[in-house]
Amino acid sequence: MKHPVVFKMLPFILPLVFVIPVLTIWLQNGSGSRLVEILDMQQVKTIFTGIFLEALPFVLLGVLLSSLLQMFVKEQWVRRLIPKNPLIGVLFASMLGIVLPICECGMIPVVRRLMLKGMPAYIAVTFILSGPILNPVVFAATIMAFRSHPEVVIGRMGLALAVAVTIGLIVYVFSKHNPLKRSFQEFTEQGSVNGGRKMHEHPKTWRSMFVHAGDELIEMTKYLVLGAFLTACIQSFIPRDELLALGNGPAASYLFMMGFAFILSLCSTSDAFVASAFTHSFSVGPLVSFLVLGPMLDFKSLLMLSATFKTKFVIGLSLLVITLVFIGSIAVDALFRG
Repeated sequence: MKHPVVFKMLPFILPLVFVIPVLTIWLQNGSGSRLVEILDMQQVKTIFTGIFLEALPFVLLGVLLSSLLQMFVKEQWVRRLIPKNPLIGVLFASMLGIVLPICECGMIPVVRRLMLKGMPAYIAVTFILSGPILNPVVFAATIMAFRSHPEVVIGRMGLALAVAVTIGLIVYVFSKHNPLKRSFQEFTEQGSVNGGRKMHEHPKTWRSMFVHAGDELIEMTKYLVLGAFLTACIQSFIPRDELLALGNGPAASYLFMMGFAFILSLCSTSDAFVASAFTHSFSVGPLVSFLVLGPMLDFKSLLMLSATFKTKFVIGLSLLVITLVFIGSIAVDALFRG
């Protein structure tokens, strides 16, 4: 490899391809300077409190379910149910989120353990992409956030399923090698200490479950607070007509919302409440692009993917997600506008 350092940095540089152009357009229009102005902090507090309090119960429910499954459900039980047919397999993996409603933050470590025990890569990738969206908690949160806009709910679930299944089949056809960075032997040798006990094992008790849930709640709340605050600032400091002007662009509105989803790195149980604040500024397509891209590919999940999978695989997966979500959200917008 001629340029290993640059090549390894590509997963971190890749999202800037669509983030930078949107920010450039925004700053050229003079909107960026308004961020330093003190306008109406009371409005910021009101919007922030509304988003936070509406989303918090779903975040709490999500971390409790995630901790319960992580502590007491054995990965082998899921492995035995994996179909041999690839098409049925990716459809099955897409539906795993209904049974295992794990947030994207806890998804990658669980999937890595499943892959080390024999789960095929295409099944694992489909589950990683679809699980954080196609589960009852996220479905209920999306319905709650878009009570008067059912087309957003349908578009989000439909596009998430289509993108996950398509990428799963592409991985099945083109990825013939294990994309994990470490082999099973390396993982077990590195994880075995003190008489063969693995370092990733935890006592399966109710107390440990609630401790894990508390830790995950604190971690998720940080992203929720950041996302709610930034959204409140955008809603308060940027005039509505400028957002509307940005949203009327042929591609800028999609790039803006996709870049916004990547930067905020919200939990899929709460991102719908953030997106709902833009229902009067953007059409269905950009909203769906935000709701689908974020759980599949955001800043924190990209770091976890890069630590788990080989660099080439992460780059290819990221490009596929960005491309398919962009094209698919445009198709969703055209479908509901027509």
